[in-house]
Amino acid sequence: MDFVSTRGLSKKITAGEAILKGLAEDGGLYVPVKFPSLVHMNISQISSYPEMAFEVLAPYFENDKYITVNDLAEICMDAFNFNVPLIQLGDKESVLELYHGPTAAFKDFGARFLASTLEKIIEKTQKELTILVATSGDTGGAVASAFHDKAGINVKVLYPKDRVSERQKKQLTVLGGNIQAYEVDGSFDDCQKMVKDAFMDKELSQKWGLTSANSINLGRLLPQSVYYVYASHLFRSMYGVNPNIIIPSGNVGNSCAAYWAFTTGVPIESIVLAVNANKTIPNYLETGEYKPSASIHTLANAMDVGAPSNMERLFNLYGDIDVFRQFVTSYSVSDEDIKETIKKTYKETSYIICPHTACAKKVYETHYKNKPSIIVSTAHPAKFETIVEPLIGKTIPVPESINDILSKKGRFISVSTNYKDIF
Repeated sequence: MDFVSTRGLSKKITAGEAILKGLAEDGGLYVPVKFPSLVHMNISQISSYPEMAFEVLAPYFENDKYITVNDLAEICMDAFNFNVPLIQLGDKESVLELYHGPTAAFKDFGARFLASTLEKIIEKTQKELTILVATSGDTGGAVASAFHDKAGINVKVLYPKDRVSERQKKQLTVLGGNIQAYEVDGSFDDCQKMVKDAFMDKELSQKWGLTSANSINLGRLLPQSVYYVYASHLFRSMYGVNPNIIIPSGNVGNSCAAYWAFTTGVPIESIVLAVNANKTIPNYLETGEYKPSASIHTLANAMDVGAPSNMERLFNLYGDIDVFRQFVTSYSVSDEDIKETIKKTYKETSYIICPHTACAKKVYETHYKNKPSIIVSTAHPAKFETIVEPLIGKTIPVPESINDILSKKGRFISVSTNYKDIF
């Protein structure tokens, strides 16, 4: 299958080539020339999540320059070796828990797939790569874990000073080796701009062999579409109806992956973007004028994005504002609502949620109550214990993967918002 840039100024390339490049030469993001149809996929004959991932992703890698059918099968088995439970919380209300990977966040799906894919490509090209990634909290930890000790790959992780939780910061800074963390004196949007500026510096990009591990990279987005195919079919088999899927949204990569799954014809009723106080998307839907803004710091810090990169892909999919409004719905949730929702959910169900999941849960309670819905849970609540534990009056058990790093000393380099500071 061929992929092209959202800006239309780069030639067609295969998925493997797009993953290796990260960002298109014209500054755009890679998208498929067309989407495969998954309408006739026989879910009942698929025995495991890795097998489903292979079936969903295989059309995108058909006749690929780097990744063979056997490569893709091995990548899926290696990347998706953890559970993906769909938990019933109420009447036709389910929670899709995406935090059972090694860093307790949904980013593990994309990061592990990307790492395994690039490892295959490096074996064939003998090229050394530098992964450049900006994080608002969870991406950096997932990328650091997935790429740690991968031969031929160095990783530079940029995170905003004082805007990630302490446990998130540990995940970014303790691994060492081929992982280098940079604490940026600015916001996530500043970190994201540094990454894009570095890619657009052709001399520097070529010298360092730069590629991205943010959701601007196709290798992050494609595997994230798989769990929406999986969850929607599982929900329909349980309840006999298509679900509304409510997604905590920041940089919109996870949401875009859901729309890509939806476009292939899987049983999804609608997709809803739950955002925090960063209202760029709800404001666009209301006014029809897209105005990215400076990010606002909230309790749901991984969603603190004022200029979501993957909006470019959504505009490519639904370019006209009237069409956009037909498919995209978004609601904003305040910090007070986040706290109240965490408390209320625990009191009524004994179920513990993180601040990001609370955004989706609040949107469900306010706008989709008693409608068939999947609430997407993006991170383990133990990563945000300073917020959640005082609200529920209980200590949250820490996953083993997080507990292992708490006693380790983190190392990072403090830098300005000039991208040249990290080279």
